Amino acid sequence: MNIGQLIRRSRKKQKLTLKAMAEKAGISESFLSQVENNVNSPSVDTLHKICGSIGISTGDLITQAENQERQITVRRSEWSDIEIPSSGFATRRFFPPENRVTIDSAILAVAPGKSIPVRKNVKNCQEVLCVLKGSLELVHDKSTIRMKQGDAVHFWSEPKNQRITNISTGAVFVLWVGTL
Repeated sequence: MNIGQLIRRSRKKQKLTLKAMAEKAGISESFLSQVENNVNSPSVDTLHKICGSIGISTGDLITQAENQERQITVRRSEWSDIEIPSSGFATRRFFPPENRVTIDSAILAVAPGKSIPVRKNVKNCQEVLCVLKGSLELVHDKSTIRMKQGDAVHFWSEPKNQRITNISTGAVFVLWVGTL
Protein backbone atom coordinates (compact mmCIF):
# COMPACT_ATOMS: atom_id res chain seq x y z
CA MET A 1 0.00 0.00 0.00
CA ASN A 2 1.15 3.51 -0.76
CA ILE A 3 -0.10 5.16 2.44
CA GLY A 4 2.69 7.76 2.51
CA GLN A 5 1.63 9.36 -0.76
CA LEU A 6 -1.98 9.58 0.45
CA ILE A 7 -0.89 11.21 3.72
CA ARG A 8 1.25 13.75 1.85
CA ARG A 9 -1.58 14.57 -0.56
CA SER A 10 -4.01 15.13 2.35
CA ARG A 11 -1.47 17.27 4.21
CA LYS A 12 -0.79 19.45 1.16
CA LYS A 13 -4.49 19.75 0.40
CA GLN A 14 -4.91 21.27 3.85
CA LYS A 15 -1.82 23.48 3.28
CA LEU A 16 -0.05 22.05 6.33
CA THR A 17 3.73 21.97 6.57
CA LEU A 18 5.48 18.81 7.69
CA LYS A 19 6.36 20.57 10.94
CA ALA A 20 2.80 21.72 11.66
CA MET A 21 1.31 18.32 10.94
CA ALA A 22 3.97 16.49 12.95
CA GLU A 23 3.25 18.75 15.92
CA LYS A 24 -0.51 18.09 15.62
CA ALA A 25 0.16 14.34 15.49
CA GLY A 26 2.70 14.41 18.33
CA ILE A 27 5.49 12.87 16.24
CA SER A 28 8.80 14.14 14.87
CA GLU A 29 8.95 15.96 11.56
CA SER A 30 11.65 13.58 10.32
CA PHE A 31 9.52 10.51 11.11
CA LEU A 32 6.53 12.01 9.30
CA SER A 33 8.75 12.69 6.29
CA GLN A 34 9.91 9.05 6.34
CA VAL A 35 6.28 7.88 6.47
CA GLU A 36 5.30 10.13 3.54
CA ASN A 37 8.27 8.82 1.52
CA ASN A 38 7.45 5.19 2.40
CA VAL A 39 10.82 4.78 4.11
CA ASN A 40 9.28 3.95 7.48
CA SER A 41 5.91 2.50 8.48
CA PRO A 42 4.00 3.91 11.44
CA SER A 43 2.47 1.74 14.15
CA VAL A 44 -1.33 1.53 14.15
CA ASP A 45 -1.45 4.02 17.04
CA THR A 46 0.84 6.49 15.25
CA LEU A 47 -1.09 6.10 11.98
CA HIS A 48 -4.27 6.90 13.92
CA LYS A 49 -2.61 10.08 15.30
CA ILE A 50 -1.40 11.10 11.81
CA CYS A 51 -4.88 10.60 10.35
CA GLY A 52 -6.41 12.56 13.21
CA SER A 53 -4.07 15.47 12.53
CA ILE A 54 -5.45 15.78 8.98
CA GLY A 55 -9.05 14.96 9.84
CA ILE A 56 -9.49 11.62 8.09
CA SER A 57 -10.29 8.26 9.59
CA THR A 58 -7.62 5.60 9.59
CA GLY A 59 -10.06 3.20 7.93
CA ASP A 60 -10.77 5.65 5.10
CA LEU A 61 -7.03 6.11 4.48
CA ILE A 62 -6.45 2.35 4.33
CA THR A 63 -9.46 1.93 2.01
CA GLN A 64 -8.04 4.63 -0.30
CA ALA A 65 -4.66 2.85 -0.31
CA GLU A 66 -6.28 -0.50 -1.09
CA ASN A 67 -8.28 1.03 -3.96
CA GLN A 68 -5.28 2.66 -5.67
CA GLU A 69 -4.73 1.31 -9.13
CA ARG A 70 -1.83 -1.13 -9.26
CA GLN A 71 -1.83 -1.65 -13.00
CA ILE A 72 -2.86 0.45 -15.97
CA THR A 73 -2.99 -0.78 -19.54
CA VAL A 74 -3.01 1.42 -22.62
CA ARG A 75 -4.16 -0.53 -25.66
CA ARG A 76 -2.97 0.16 -29.20
CA SER A 77 -6.55 0.94 -30.16
CA GLU A 78 -6.54 3.88 -27.69
CA TRP A 79 -3.73 5.74 -29.49
CA SER A 80 -6.18 7.28 -31.93
CA ASP A 81 -8.05 8.79 -28.96
CA ILE A 82 -5.04 10.95 -28.11
CA GLU A 83 -5.68 14.47 -29.36
CA ILE A 84 -2.48 16.36 -30.09
CA PRO A 85 -2.89 20.03 -29.08
CA SER A 86 -1.24 23.02 -30.76
CA SER A 87 1.92 22.42 -28.71
CA GLY A 88 2.53 19.48 -31.04
CA PHE A 89 2.66 16.71 -28.46
CA ALA A 90 0.45 14.91 -25.96
CA THR A 91 1.36 12.72 -23.02
CA ARG A 92 -0.82 9.88 -21.72
CA ARG A 93 0.68 8.94 -18.36
CA PHE A 94 0.08 5.54 -16.83
CA PHE A 95 -0.22 6.82 -13.24
CA PRO A 96 -1.17 10.22 -11.81
CA PRO A 97 1.61 12.21 -10.06
CA GLU A 98 0.52 11.25 -6.55
CA ASN A 99 0.93 7.54 -7.39
CA ARG A 100 4.43 7.84 -8.86
CA VAL A 101 7.33 7.18 -6.52
CA THR A 102 10.35 5.98 -8.48
CA ILE A 103 9.49 6.15 -12.17
CA ASP A 104 7.23 8.06 -14.50
CA SER A 105 5.91 6.48 -17.68
CA ALA A 106 3.76 7.53 -20.58
CA ILE A 107 2.76 7.06 -24.19
CA LEU A 108 3.92 10.16 -26.07
CA ALA A 109 2.19 11.27 -29.26
CA VAL A 110 4.08 13.83 -31.35
CA ALA A 111 2.79 15.59 -34.46
CA PRO A 112 4.97 15.62 -37.63
CA GLY A 113 7.87 18.06 -37.37
CA LYS A 114 7.15 18.87 -33.70
CA SER A 115 9.50 18.38 -30.74
CA ILE A 116 9.19 17.52 -27.08
CA PRO A 117 11.43 19.48 -24.72
CA VAL A 118 13.26 17.85 -21.83
CA ARG A 119 11.32 17.40 -18.57
CA LYS A 120 11.49 20.36 -16.22
CA ASN A 121 13.70 20.22 -13.12
CA VAL A 122 15.43 16.95 -14.01
CA LYS A 123 18.81 16.17 -12.52
CA ASN A 124 20.67 12.91 -12.85
CA CYS A 125 17.67 10.98 -14.21
CA GLN A 126 17.53 8.09 -16.60
CA GLU A 127 15.10 7.73 -19.48
CA VAL A 128 14.07 5.00 -21.90
CA LEU A 129 12.41 5.61 -25.27
CA CYS A 130 10.91 2.90 -27.45
CA VAL A 131 9.40 3.94 -30.78
CA LEU A 132 6.06 2.20 -31.17
CA LYS A 133 5.03 3.80 -34.46
CA GLY A 134 6.79 6.23 -36.80
CA SER A 135 10.31 7.69 -36.70
CA LEU A 136 11.98 10.23 -34.48
CA GLU A 137 15.22 12.02 -33.88
CA LEU A 138 16.69 12.20 -30.39
CA VAL A 139 19.17 15.02 -29.82
CA HIS A 140 21.11 14.16 -26.69
CA ASP A 141 24.05 16.29 -25.63
CA LYS A 142 26.38 16.24 -28.68
CA SER A 143 24.82 13.27 -30.48
CA THR A 144 21.81 12.84 -32.72
CA ILE A 145 20.13 9.45 -32.97
CA ARG A 146 17.55 8.61 -35.64
CA MET A 147 15.11 5.95 -34.49
CA LYS A 148 12.34 4.04 -36.24
CA GLN A 149 9.57 1.73 -35.10
CA GLY A 150 10.95 -0.93 -32.75
CA ASP A 151 14.14 0.98 -31.83
CA ALA A 152 14.82 1.75 -28.17
CA VAL A 153 17.38 3.78 -26.28
CA HIS A 154 18.30 4.13 -22.58
CA PHE A 155 20.13 7.32 -21.57
CA TRP A 156 20.89 9.78 -18.80
CA SER A 157 18.82 12.99 -19.11
CA GLU A 158 20.69 15.94 -20.57
CA PRO A 159 18.61 19.03 -19.64
CA LYS A 160 20.87 21.49 -21.46
CA ASN A 161 20.62 19.84 -24.87
CA GLN A 162 17.97 17.20 -25.34
CA ARG A 163 14.85 16.97 -27.47
CA ILE A 164 12.75 14.42 -29.30
CA THR A 165 11.52 15.42 -32.78
CA ASN A 166 9.03 13.58 -34.97
CA ILE A 167 10.62 13.06 -38.39
CA SER A 168 7.66 11.01 -39.74
CA THR A 169 4.88 12.21 -42.01
CA GLY A 170 2.27 11.10 -39.45
CA ALA A 171 2.08 11.12 -35.66
CA VAL A 172 4.83 9.23 -33.86
CA PHE A 173 3.99 7.17 -30.77
CA VAL A 174 6.65 6.47 -28.16
CA LEU A 175 6.74 4.51 -24.93
CA TRP A 176 8.69 6.69 -22.52
CA VAL A 177 9.92 5.79 -19.02
CA GLY A 178 11.97 8.07 -16.77
CA THR A 179 13.20 8.02 -13.21
CA LEU A 180 12.03 10.72 -10.81
